[in-house]
Amino acid sequence: MGAMSISLPDSLKTFVEQRVAERGYGTSSEYVRELIRRDHDRVGLRNLIVEGATSPPAAPANDSYFDDLRERVRRRQEE
Repeated sequence: MGAMSISLPDSLKTFVEQRVAERGYGTSSEYVRELIRRDHDRVGLRNLIVEGATSPPAAPANDSYFDDLRERVRRRQEE
């Protein structure tokens, strides 16, 4: 694993230390890694949303489409 050093103003350093203690992280590095992972996931999800929003519809969203969708959901709930 690579190493990275960051500098924080005292107010942010104190905030990070408080969050580490409150949330049960072992170190400030664990907390920062979790923040980066969440941001990474958020960016990935945003990209998927944009991709979906800009793609053509896979099927027309009419009554038949929603009836089929409800039926698929109903079947999965019964499993």
